[in-house]
Amino acid sequence: MSSAEKSNLHGDRPAAASKQGMEDHKELATFAFQRTRMPIVVADAREPDYPMVLANDAFLDLTGYSADEVLGNNCRMLQGEHTSRTAVAGIRAIIAEEREGTVEILNYRKDGSPFWNQLHLSPIREDDGTLAYYFASQIDVTELRKVQTLEEAEHRLLLEVDHRTKNVLAIVDSIVRLTRADNVAAYAASVQQRVQALSRTHMLLAENGWQEASLREIVALQVSVFGEQNVEIDGPSIMIPAPSVQPIGLAIHELAANAAVHGSLSRRGGALAISWRREGDGIFLEWNETGGDGRQVAERTGFGNVLLGAVLERQLGGKITREWKEDGMSLSVELPSLDRVGRELKSNP
Repeated sequence: MSSAEKSNLHGDRPAAASKQGMEDHKELATFAFQRTRMPIVVADAREPDYPMVLANDAFLDLTGYSADEVLGNNCRMLQGEHTSRTAVAGIRAIIAEEREGTVEILNYRKDGSPFWNQLHLSPIREDDGTLAYYFASQIDVTELRKVQTLEEAEHRLLLEVDHRTKNVLAIVDSIVRLTRADNVAAYAASVQQRVQALSRTHMLLAENGWQEASLREIVALQVSVFGEQNVEIDGPSIMIPAPSVQPIGLAIHELAANAAVHGSLSRRGGALAISWRREGDGIFLEWNETGGDGRQVAERTGFGNVLLGAVLERQLGGKITREWKEDGMSLSVELPSLDRVGRELKSNP
């Protein structure tokens, strides 16, 4: 049955009128795409490197580029010196999994001026389900972020000045002191990403009444930010006491970010396996990456190693063992009785 016949079956206009209506619809859609105030581009997923094939006037106004400069190029042309590689890894994960998603990323206009871009990606598929295009809308949230940062800082200060924040503030203090960067923008982005990881476990604890949290939930929560493709998570049900949840969550985030930016998840065909088991009163966690250059990762993850040592070894009393390989990296973490550690953290915040 033709589409026109289906239209008639549902009581729509006859075939000739429907055909004219379709032409009008296409023309109106094109007009709406070009004239909408939201910056929008469409990238061709069937071509290598996803070149942009449509860009509306709002996008050109936002970025300062002309249509000739944009069309045929990848959206990464908006990235610059201080664009977070973690945010780029998040975009890469969305595209690799052919799903819808939103990422906030620092982009640059043609004149070099930066802006915070709330990028929303949505796949467009053929009738048979094959990915054809990616629809990408942008919102300049630079000013909004400034306001939100002030409001969030005030909100946290007013609501969280109690015993629960002592452990959180100690970790934030460690993040601020240990973070290293060549410039203020990169330093701020690095701190922000790690504080956001801390916030995710903070919310998980709040949902669980500040008692404890599942190790599986902690791991999945941090790793899912970078995509779940080629990631295997396996282990028995283990509940982590509240004082240890945020240090473990921060450590998992750091490992996942390193894997997404430098390690196995940054390469086609790379894979990550995370598992754990009980060891007496303690926990033994294994992190195995394959398909990446472990030696290269070792050279690029200096801060990651420092942070892992700070939260897992010095704060939780654990032991970390690393093995760098030509095709990946293996890391083992032995954690002592977290109930005992939790009691110590409460008595010595």
